[in-house]
Amino acid sequence: MVFLTPRPDPALVAERLGAVATAPLHMVAARLHEVIDEVLPHRALAVFTEDCTGRPQKKAGDPVITERITIAELDTVRRLVAGGEPPGSAVIAGTEHPVRVYDAPTGAVLVLCEPGDPTYLGAEAYVRAVWTTAATRIQQQVAEARPDYLRESRAASSERLQVTAELTARHETDLETLLATLRGRDLDDARARVLATDMAAAALVRVRAGSDLVASLAEEAVSQAFRRLRDDLRPLSRYGGIQVQFIEPPADGRALPGEVAHAARAIVRSAVLLMREQEDVTRIRVQWNCDGTNLLISMRDDGPGFLDQGRPALRHLAARATALGGHLTVEAVETWGSEIDVRIPLDPPDTSGTAMHMWDLGPRETEVLHLLVAGQRNRQIAAELGISENTVKFHTSQVYRKLGVTSRAAAAALAVDAGLGFSDSASAHVARR
Repeated sequence: MVFLTPRPDPALVAERLGAVATAPLHMVAARLHEVIDEVLPHRALAVFTEDCTGRPQKKAGDPVITERITIAELDTVRRLVAGGEPPGSAVIAGTEHPVRVYDAPTGAVLVLCEPGDPTYLGAEAYVRAVWTTAATRIQQQVAEARPDYLRESRAASSERLQVTAELTARHETDLETLLATLRGRDLDDARARVLATDMAAAALVRVRAGSDLVASLAEEAVSQAFRRLRDDLRPLSRYGGIQVQFIEPPADGRALPGEVAHAARAIVRSAVLLMREQEDVTRIRVQWNCDGTNLLISMRDDGPGFLDQGRPALRHLAARATALGGHLTVEAVETWGSEIDVRIPLDPPDTSGTAMHMWDLGPRETEVLHLLVAGQRNRQIAAELGISENTVKFHTSQVYRKLGVTSRAAAAALAVDAGLGFSDSASAHVARR
């Protein structure tokens, strides 16, 4: 074991922390891998966080591992850590590997697969500081609910749930068929039949549990989402001199997709603060409701009634709603106050299915096309999807062939022209090219 120095250069530490803190969500894992590997070499790493509903797992490193890591494996590691038993080894990518696991105050976990020897005595504290910074920043970026994040998160959630549902249905059918066969009278070896039946039943339970886990990561009960909002705004009522009235949604209302819950809380928080800035505002009412198809948000103040929808702050809030296919309206009546109403559909538009059927794209090819339109290069796409650059190149070539184009710009332009719901920034990127 070789230690280069007992204490790193403070300027270098600050630089590395800054690099992690400023990383966009799709680059967090790659940035962590690069920074941590300098002090604690490892083969691959994975981040698991329930905050980011679009892609709760973020991976970087050896694609032999990163391309096969599952949410269920990372959730098992997280449960062990939460129970006070951080494992020294774990099943990652279907194989037992030595691991080093770090938790965070946000509930996220970092898993280093096949870690080596640290390069200096302070490596452990350094890694924990870098990881805590990254986990906090992930939570902040999700809470901010920027329009580009909401678009990407909705697309990823929709695709993941669709693929998971198909796989689960296929596995359930296979296992149920196996159980029916083994329970038949044609198998003479009773002991083998009992053993095989037990194994198949256990496998069926695991498949269904995995499906439930994925669904729970992608959705949030409407009552729980509203309770989190109320907790966020409670200090404003207590110390801000404003009475915030909460009218809760029905307790049995339909669960909210994660990106809708994040966007709704971010919109309400910003709108309440905006209303509070007006003179003579003493009361703000916040109401959520669900009609089975949409989340309906209403915020009303008792101020002067001068809120203008053209204000930059309100345009930004409207962009969040628009990113999820919804809309925001403002009605202001002088001396009566202002009201902001927001409607956000709970189901995403079927743009991914359109792309898949229009050009016969597979789920991964659709995902690569989405990121390509967003202006990401092969290295960024590889980091975002947890695959190798060579795999990205393969999928890109398949996309080109199916779209009948020969360049990234042409593929992006064709996708945007088809109206597949990609972001405005992506359209601007295509135009610049």
